[in-house]
Amino acid sequence: MHEITLIQGISLAALVFILGIDFWLEALFLFRPIIVCTLTGAILGDIHIGLITGGLTELAFAGLTPAGGVQPPNPIMAGVMTTVIAWSTGVDAKTAIGLGLPFSLLMQYVILFFYSAFSLFMSKADKCAQNADTGAFARMNLTTTLIVAFSYAIIAFLCTYLAQGAMQALVKSMPAWLTHGFEVAGGILPAVGFGLLLRVMFKAQYIPYLIAGFLFVCYIQVSNLLPVAVLGAGFAVYEFFNAKAKSQNQPQPQTNDNEKEDYSNGI
Repeated sequence: MHEITLIQGISLAALVFILGIDFWLEALFLFRPIIVCTLTGAILGDIHIGLITGGLTELAFAGLTPAGGVQPPNPIMAGVMTTVIAWSTGVDAKTAIGLGLPFSLLMQYVILFFYSAFSLFMSKADKCAQNADTGAFARMNLTTTLIVAFSYAIIAFLCTYLAQGAMQALVKSMPAWLTHGFEVAGGILPAVGFGLLLRVMFKAQYIPYLIAGFLFVCYIQVSNLLPVAVLGAGFAVYEFFNAKAKSQNQPQPQTNDNEKEDYSNGI
């Protein structure tokens, strides 16, 4: 097991502060778990475990998107806590996903609370808009964004640094069957997330690519996923040029000679 130092705890809080702003504004999409986990692993001094947890967590959240007022589990806290738990307690990435999910749900409820609480600012925003007071309008938006960002940072610091002893003790005290249950749940979550993504994006014309990728991964011994990525890139390039050729070969609408003469005469 590893101990998170005070500097690492503050660094993680600063990271989540920035990512919280990005998630609130949906600006650069740095809040995706694969990026969050990798950056968290870099702060902890183990990028390798950050990449592993990032890949699994990203698959778990691949198909989870906000729909109206419904918010999925928070991807930032899921990424941070999955990596922190895997690094500090020594459990594998699949078990860490299951253990990190409650922290993700906690942040989800906090964000939902802000969505409701910030509705109190709507009347003030309407007045600012009516009076064309852009300065007050900008300050109000900046204030709410900073409230969210500081909440992210405080919760991340409490969960990663102050609660690490209790978290390690909890993992140690868990019986083997419960740890195995978290491992199984963590292994299923990436498949569920990817399945949700396929449910939205899947088309019948892409079934051969899915079968080819499945056979390549399951029945060909490869040391890493780089060959799979190269194969997927090849399929993507082929599909791109194939679609481009089809669009160019489609017949263009033509005008008859009489219409051309009418247009030339200004009619």
